[in-house]
Parts: sequence; C-alpha cells; structure tokens
Amino acid sequence: MDNILAALLGYLIGSIPFGLLLTKAAGLGDVRQQGSGNIGATNVLRTGNKKVAAATLLLDLAKGFVPVALAGAIWGEVAMAFAAGAAVIGHCYPVWLGFKGGKGVATNAGVSFGLAWPIGLVYAAVWLGVLAAFRISSLAGLCAVVAAAAAAPLFGYPQFFPVLDAIAVLVIYLHRANIARLLKGEEPKVGGKT
Repeated sequence: MDNILAALLGYLIGSIPFGLLLTKAAGLGDVRQQGSGNIGATNVLRTGNKKVAAATLLLDLAKGFVPVALAGAIWGEVAMAFAAGAAVIGHCYPVWLGFKGGKGVATNAGVSFGLAWPIGLVYAAVWLGVLAAFRISSLAGLCAVVAAAAAAPLFGYPQFFPVLDAIAVLVIYLHRANIARLLKGEEPKVGGKT
C-alpha cells in the first residue's frame, strides 16, 4: 500500500503542467501550439521568454525531487523508486492534458537528486556539459538519463538502477523523432531556428 501511495503522489505532482500554466499566465499563449508541441522548458524557451523557461525548468525539477523526497521521508527507499518512476510518467503523460506532456528530462533530473545527490550531480554534470559542448538540448538530455542510470550502481545505489534504467528507456522512446533528426544532422540547437 505504501508503494501505491508513493506512486500516486509521484504521478499527481509530476503531472502538474508547469510549462503550460506559466506560459498562459505570462500571456504567451498555449506552448503546445509551437515548436515541438511539448510542455517542457526547451519548448517554453521557444516563446523567447527566458524567465518563464527558467521557471519552468526549476518547477519541473522540483516536481521530480519533491515526491521522491517525501516518499523517502514517509515510507522509505522502495517507495522512493515508485515515486520517482511515477513522477516522470506523470510529466510525460499527464491526465489533465489527455496524457500528452513533456519528455521527462528536467523532471528526471529532480528525481535523480531526490534519490541520491551523487546521482543528481552526475546527471547535472553530463546534461550541462553536453549542452555546453553541442548546444543540442535533446542530446544533452539523452546522455544525462543514461548517465544517471549508470551512476546508480557505480556510486553505491544499485537499488535505484531499475527505476532509472526504466526512466531512461522511456525518455529515449519519447525522443525517437529527435534521435532521427540527430542522425541526419537536422536537430536544432538551443538558440537556433526551430
């Protein structure tokens, strides 16, 4: 029962569509009608409003971190994994938006920090490093989710590898169109034309 409650908590918090709520509140319209059609920070950045994009990024991070931290404090490590997976699923498939949300990169960053700070640091370092080197958001996210899964057993948290591995598979699946463009050399860069 504890794990079910943790998963429910993770899903409900993870499914809050901050990107959509913030862009509408800022008078920027429906972020789903532009760019990739997603509600994540990268697509919000395409509105040209960096402050709203930054706020979206921070809140999407928080909605991964908060349910994992709460689950750990209330129910323990196993519940943390359930909350982690459910938070990312909630972001990617929010019930409020007909199960069409974002791609889980920022939320998984929050999840990684919530599970164990060394995993979070690896996630952040890879994400920021690849983004700085190539300026391709999707590539940075894909590398980061794989790095987080690999970091779990390497840094002494093998119990979190299964959920981070499952999240990585989901994130890679949701980025399949991006991967196709990457292979063709057609994936847009951050700050470039979409």
